[in-house]
Amino acid sequence: IKRVDDTLVMTACSSTALGSVTVGGSVTATKADTALSTGTETTDLTIPTLTILDADGKLRKNAHEPVIDKATALKIYENMAYIRVLDERMLAAQRQGRLSFYLTCTGEEASVVGSIAGFKSHDMVMSQYREQAALRYRGFSSEQFMNQLLSNDLDFGKGRQMPIHYGSHELNYMTISSPLATQIPQAAGYAYGQKLAGKDACTICYFGDGAASEGDFHAGLNMAAVSNCPVVFVVRNNGYAISTPTSEQFAGDGIAPRGIGYGISSIRVDGNDILAVYAASVEARKLALQTNAPVIIETMSYRLGAHSTSDDPSSYRNADEEEIWRQKDPILRMKKWLLDKGWWSDQQDHQLKTQYKKEILDALKSQEKRPSPPLSDLITDVYKTPPLHLRQQYTELLNHIAKYPDHYLPNPNNIDHRSALTQVN
Repeated sequence: IKRVDDTLVMTACSSTALGSVTVGGSVTATKADTALSTGTETTDLTIPTLTILDADGKLRKNAHEPVIDKATALKIYENMAYIRVLDERMLAAQRQGRLSFYLTCTGEEASVVGSIAGFKSHDMVMSQYREQAALRYRGFSSEQFMNQLLSNDLDFGKGRQMPIHYGSHELNYMTISSPLATQIPQAAGYAYGQKLAGKDACTICYFGDGAASEGDFHAGLNMAAVSNCPVVFVVRNNGYAISTPTSEQFAGDGIAPRGIGYGISSIRVDGNDILAVYAASVEARKLALQTNAPVIIETMSYRLGAHSTSDDPSSYRNADEEEIWRQKDPILRMKKWLLDKGWWSDQQDHQLKTQYKKEILDALKSQEKRPSPPLSDLITDVYKTPPLHLRQQYTELLNHIAKYPDHYLPNPNNIDHRSALTQVN
């Protein structure tokens, strides 16, 4: 990564460069996270951070706006605003006992929406569990979010996953897995298949800084580099792996320099700067397809919310630290930029958020009334015919529920005894 005339150039640092892309903007040559860095300056490869907008939504000195039309900009902003409202409403619903679990994207909306906006709808998305904004950008409805969160009969996952483990075949969004980093080598493999099939498509793979400490991260990156896979890895460096700060995860300068070690084109961007994320993502996709090679984008942001509804961040970080990052709110920054361009107004903003609150609450109220998936779905879809041991276990389960119905289902008479048991006999 090098600086040329106040622009940031991505280039692979290896004996054979994979290519380079110029992204207009200004750079700050600081360590990965000024608040959480370790300060080990003597041996680190320190790379700069691409930034275009300041916290007030103004262009930084020597920075240039990427090519982005009004319609795209408004779609990005509207999706960021939607996810903020969704997260607030679902967090409240979990506290009310209407959901068992939830996980927000608060503070990281630009990292997710700005990146997915730079890709095409036929590109595959492999995410972790904080990228619901990417799914919304592709067209996931409020009702579909509720179906999954509530595990009702319309849930694409048939109630087999815990909440926020979304997936959509129609929207090219691979179903989420709980174990960290499993999607990284899978993304490399999927992208390799896209290349072999001659498709004009690539894979975008999301994960956090915590997942970058898993072995699958290294295996996946090496596979992608050696096999020349058109995959873009977007790592959200939000400061914490649950309660573990980045200063206790690694001594080096963040995640992006690791890509250079594998011969992968790498760039670091201000993850709260929507234009920087978008510009880098557009160019990263272009580079991945033109060279059939992987790219890493490290977005520097901050997880404003708890890790999940099971977490209490006050036990490992203080309010002053959080307030510093609240002043860098990515949604507010983009709103100021839109207002300055005359593309948005405060009245439109109020109407939009009011509309989203009603839409989401209406969807929650309607979809939580739907029944659960048939219990027989527990043993289908893996084998063509459920094997004997699963059928026996299913029979035992039915007998157990019949004996203790009040402990399991609001209405045990709704249990579907048919589809799986018709294959028992």
